[in-house]
Amino acid sequence: MSTRPPETAPWSVPLAHSAPTAAIAPAAAARIPWGFAEVFVISQTALPALLYLPGTQPFRLPIRFSAFAISLMALAWHQLEPSSPPRSRTQPWVAAVLALLGVMLFHPQTVTLTAGVAQIGVYLAVIAPLFWAPRFVRSPEQMARLFWLLLLCSGANAVVGVLQVYDPGRWLPQEFSRVVTQSTLGLGAVTYTGANGQQIVRPPGLFDTPGAVAGPAMFAALLGLIFTVSPVAAWKRVLSLALAGCGFAAIYLSQVRISLVVAVLMLVVYALALLRQGRGARFSQFTLLAVGVVVFSFSLALTLGGASISERFHSLFADDPIAVYQKARGAQLQYTFSEMLYEYPFGAGLGRWGMTSGYFGFANPNVPPIWAEIQFTGWMIDGGVLMIALYLGALAATARSQFRLTRSERYPRLATCAAVVLAAELGPAAMIVSFTPFVAQIGIQYWFLAGALHGLACRYGQQDA
Repeated sequence: MSTRPPETAPWSVPLAHSAPTAAIAPAAAARIPWGFAEVFVISQTALPALLYLPGTQPFRLPIRFSAFAISLMALAWHQLEPSSPPRSRTQPWVAAVLALLGVMLFHPQTVTLTAGVAQIGVYLAVIAPLFWAPRFVRSPEQMARLFWLLLLCSGANAVVGVLQVYDPGRWLPQEFSRVVTQSTLGLGAVTYTGANGQQIVRPPGLFDTPGAVAGPAMFAALLGLIFTVSPVAAWKRVLSLALAGCGFAAIYLSQVRISLVVAVLMLVVYALALLRQGRGARFSQFTLLAVGVVVFSFSLALTLGGASISERFHSLFADDPIAVYQKARGAQLQYTFSEMLYEYPFGAGLGRWGMTSGYFGFANPNVPPIWAEIQFTGWMIDGGVLMIALYLGALAATARSQFRLTRSERYPRLATCAAVVLAAELGPAAMIVSFTPFVAQIGIQYWFLAGALHGLACRYGQQDA
């Protein structure tokens, strides 16, 4: 093995070959300074949070683009580097997705060349961290630092979300997204009646779209509970528990039911990973604490949001799960695999839905926009059945590799990191039936964590990630 410090070893030299727990010395890992990975995690909250400030709506497009642009710039820098980590098994899948988008640029119903290029740019920005993130993660300790930063950023979002219901005059943004305010129903569609009869706008957190806090709140809930049962400083455990509680409370107060369902599934996956790794005591602590936090945060949300909260989430149990989903996003899924499947089996052209359509979709009156609420619909528009198959293949390959890493008995710290990533990435992956995560920042986070874990696995010589 190389005699150089582990964190400086080249990609051709794995960090570990035999010793399962001493592969990376903590002292060496502690010397790893903050770098681009840490800045990137913070930027994904800090840049969109600019829209929380008054007077920023005229600059909404560049502000929203900035969070995607930083990922593209990192990819450009990565391409200039002479060496790179070994290729993951997921990369051929996403390369095929990008190649298909390149072909779709010439589809006769692509709105305009500009709209098509913009749509490809969104996909590329979301996927890009899978390629560049591996080179920035050097040890399990650094990976834990990234998890901690993600918890703090997501937790800050959740705390602000709760405060926006507790004291809306002080904490709600002065300006909401014009996409909402200029719609037919305005804020009425995202408002409910609180405990004292007051009208409550679904909290946006550190953003300008009502209900947007539900996404980061899921990660605050998961990571907060994970750090609470981890061997870290007592103040970190207390803070983590508080952020986990705020995460669930923010989900309840946002009334986004799918976020609650997905958050619970994320907790279940992590708990099962603990059980599979033989950490029974940690499993018991995590499970009992999770149940307590879910119940307590619901009580807190009821105090602030009133009966509307209980009515909203009790509706999840009013009928069988399929019927509940059918009333929400099920009609869109049915439309995708009935009408659209036969009308656009090979795609409907680029730039016809989502953010790209909103900014560029009206340049060609002969190609009208198509409404897409879920990722399956977006994929069908952008590349037809083949796009759906390729992206699902990429997600399946990613989950399979991460699951294999959670079972690593030789490198328990790598397995610990893999369990966290596997649980965290279930969120965006599961939301493809109710949202469009892979053209949004939550998709960037998904591929960043996937790339970071792959980079860590490569340093252990485990290149199956």
